[in-house]
Amino acid sequence: MRGPFLKAEWRNLAILNYEVERSALAALVPRGTELDDWQGRTYLSVVGFLFLRTRVLGLPIPFHRDFEEVNLRFYVRRKTGDGWRRAVVFVKEMVPRAAIAIVARALYNENYVAVPMGHDFAAAPDDPKRVASVSYRWTFAGSENRLSVSVACDPGPLIAGSHEEFIAEHYWGYSMQRDGSTYEYHVKHPPWRVAAATHAELDCDVGRVYGEAFAPFLGTRPVSAFLADGSEVAVSHGVRLDG
Repeated sequence: MRGPFLKAEWRNLAILNYEVERSALAALVPRGTELDDWQGRTYLSVVGFLFLRTRVLGLPIPFHRDFEEVNLRFYVRRKTGDGWRRAVVFVKEMVPRAAIAIVARALYNENYVAVPMGHDFAAAPDDPKRVASVSYRWTFAGSENRLSVSVACDPGPLIAGSHEEFIAEHYWGYSMQRDGSTYEYHVKHPPWRVAAATHAELDCDVGRVYGEAFAPFLGTRPVSAFLADGSEVAVSHGVRLDG
């Protein structure tokens, strides 16, 4: 048994969720999977977070251990002998290190792009140990963009069957390969704790960053947003699916 391809911590995940028409995602659904929904509604999420203490094949890579990521993702599922595997598919992932983007594109055919990035965190006035707001920023093709979330309480456990659980509890990933086949990989982490946002904003040139097809959806207010505390994660090697 091989160990995980990547181990790291994902922390302070700002997650903004948008309802989307299924037809807008149809061409992006990897072979062998189908769009997943919650109560009949299909979602896109813009997620900003910190990668910390990153190790690839068990080894720390100098100057590539701690960095930001902002991604756009949607949700699919795949039926297997042991039941449904609920998963994410990434539309685009932005990181500040070119080497990370190159490796992810080469091994998983994920649409990683290296861009200048940064982040800002603010503590609660009454509790310096609690994060009250997070903001992730990036520059893309000369355009300045920002994702931000504010919360008013400590994160709590996910509620079974809730919208937040649907968004956060996906432990598989699928990526469409250049030849039309599908790669599957497993993401292991404990359940996250979340806090609902009191304020959330995506200040983004959507057409330039993600394409005009997503502008009608990401150009509106998110239908929900929350901050997840995050955890250690382990990402498996990709496996090409048959068929």
